[in-house]
Amino acid sequence: MRRLTEKEEEIMQHFWDNGPLFVREILDKYPDPKPHYNTISTVVRLLEEKGFVDHKAYGSTFQYFAAVSRETYKGKALKKVISDYFDNSYTNVVSTLIEEESLSLDELKGLIEKIEKGKQR
Repeated sequence: MRRLTEKEEEIMQHFWDNGPLFVREILDKYPDPKPHYNTISTVVRLLEEKGFVDHKAYGSTFQYFAAVSRETYKGKALKKVISDYFDNSYTNVVSTLIEEESLSLDELKGLIEKIEKGKQR
């Protein structure tokens, strides 16, 4: 699965949060000054080419919807980051989070407890 650009990810968030949308409805989600209609339309078509979005035709207009769930994308994106930056090691990820104080010892203990409870089921 290919990585999305920042703009593509922003538009995917609209689909994931709101379900199927017409381009005009996506545009309405933006504050002023709104991006141009053609810009949003182009990005949505690129997302469709990449397989992230599909559409249903209503005459000559299309309603688009996410073809990839947020969870699927999130999982694959995380795996790619771990592969690219942490030598495919989840231990390296956790170590980095602890070293940078992004994860406290109490949070780590809670995570270990959660994992242990999950294995007991």
